[in-house]
Amino acid sequence: MLLALGTALPAHAEDEVNIDHVESVDGQVSLVLAVDGIPGDSDVDASSVRVEVDGRAVDSTAKLISAGDVERTTVLVLDASNSMRQGDKFAAATSAVDTFLASAPDDIRIGLVAFAGDLGTVVQPTTDHESVRTALADIELRKGTAVYDGIAEGLDLVGAEGSRSLLVLSDGGDTSSSTTLDVVGNDATDGGVVVDVVSLANPKNAETMSALAEDTGGQVIPAEQDALSAVFSAQADALAKQLLVTFDRPEDASSEVNLGVSVDAADATYTDSAFISLGAAPAGPDLVDSGRSLVGTPGMMLGAVALALGFGGILVVALGGPNKSSADRRLDAYFGGEGNGGKRKSDATADLKGSAVALTDRVVSADLETRISQRLAGAGSALTASEWLLLHAGIAVGSALVGFVLSGPGLAVLGLALGTVVPWVYLKFRHSRRLSKFNGQLAETLGLMAGGLQAGLSLPQAVDSVVREGSEPMAGELRRALVEQRLGVDITDALEGVGQRMDSEDFQWIVMAIRIQREVGGNLAEILHTVADTLREREYLRRQVRALSAEGRLSGYILTGLPPLIGLYMMMVNPDYIALLYTTVPGFVLLAIATFLLGLGSFAMSKLAKVEV
Repeated sequence: MLLALGTALPAHAEDEVNIDHVESVDGQVSLVLAVDGIPGDSDVDASSVRVEVDGRAVDSTAKLISAGDVERTTVLVLDASNSMRQGDKFAAATSAVDTFLASAPDDIRIGLVAFAGDLGTVVQPTTDHESVRTALADIELRKGTAVYDGIAEGLDLVGAEGSRSLLVLSDGGDTSSSTTLDVVGNDATDGGVVVDVVSLANPKNAETMSALAEDTGGQVIPAEQDALSAVFSAQADALAKQLLVTFDRPEDASSEVNLGVSVDAADATYTDSAFISLGAAPAGPDLVDSGRSLVGTPGMMLGAVALALGFGGILVVALGGPNKSSADRRLDAYFGGEGNGGKRKSDATADLKGSAVALTDRVVSADLETRISQRLAGAGSALTASEWLLLHAGIAVGSALVGFVLSGPGLAVLGLALGTVVPWVYLKFRHSRRLSKFNGQLAETLGLMAGGLQAGLSLPQAVDSVVREGSEPMAGELRRALVEQRLGVDITDALEGVGQRMDSEDFQWIVMAIRIQREVGGNLAEILHTVADTLREREYLRRQVRALSAEGRLSGYILTGLPPLIGLYMMMVNPDYIALLYTTVPGFVLLAIATFLLGLGSFAMSKLAKVEV
């Protein structure tokens, strides 16, 4: 809602029309035009209203304002000081206000502020004019005259919406206000509120208030006691005669324009002008002259969906059915049922999956396959290295595809980076969590094994007791060692494989102790008890160190994760602001530098907070 006031009017303005209120919404400008200043009772032809913006005529329509067109609010600021007792001036004033309430249009919201040395009766603006009349009857006269405080209260009551005006009635100058005439004058001008002042038999007061009325587009009306009813009746008639003029904002108009309005009546033309603010022009659609695309939008969307379904099908095939190791697949190939006269129907899916895995096998080097297999085994995953890489590639490409469909190449690069990094981080997290749980079970496992050895069991039998009575992941890893031992692998070699898969130095030390005992002799149960006690002390110390370094690690997590999280938040709430980072060359350079520095800082903080035990 944008408001503006007309040019200054002299006292006793006649032969004038006045722009009382202007608002601009969605490119349409509406103004309230007061025509009560036209002399006599001449009728105003609404079709004769003409509007000019910066000296150029614009098409407009005008009509008598009616309920619902524009919200109109008037607050009566009434002097209730003891001086109003003289000559029954207050009775004449209340009678005049009663006339105003009876004559004002029903849609006018009318409020009331009665003032003396302080504020008295205050009625919020309402279309229930009878409630204002009731409050008027309860006003009591008191000492003092705080005119400016009453006007300030009226400005608060009148609000900030629609056409607004104050009608002030006072018979004397201000004596006790906490504010000043300049302050209320500036507030009224800034708020676009028209202030009309009825000065009751006091020329000096009329002269003092004239600046306030003129600056707000109102007028000062000197009146005698007997003429109050006529004055207030005229004010009510002026509200009933207001015109609503509407026109479309010119497309090339600036935010601030000179607005001129002219009206024909009684063989004469009456004009008013105002310098008003229309605000910024409504934003139109951005038109981009782009080249002709080889494939339309529907084709691009269908292609993206087809590509996504294709990758999804590959992943389903790759992950469907039982997961077998490379050794199992070689055994199946050797003992396969091809000699039965053909392949079974269920082999079609297995062959397709095998082809995809075999293709990945050719690409993956032996060293990389060994490292990935060790990490997968430590994490407790049944996938092979080739299957993991195939799944990893599908996630990376799928993330890039989703980013491209959502926001173009910039987000596609981000999706590819996340799809490449996140699976490795997840795998490392699973391995670390499983390793931590494995190391936490070592002392208990050694205690069970030592008890079995003391009861006369052999080492494999003691390990089997742990498998039957222990919990994961320890039971599962030792079960695998027992299977290898039953296939002919030495038990110490099988246990050493457990330590390598889990990447557990503590377990490797246990295997070393077992090897030494088997070579030089000794009480293995006692050795295991001693090692178990040592591991318990080391685990206690390790947890104590983690507790003491928790603050440093938490600070590292927060400082490392804060920039990416803020970036994601900005992409959601203000994508245009952050888009420069992934749509321009300087943005990519800044992202690369920020990523390098963030990684360097994260590495430094991790080394500072990590204490080896």
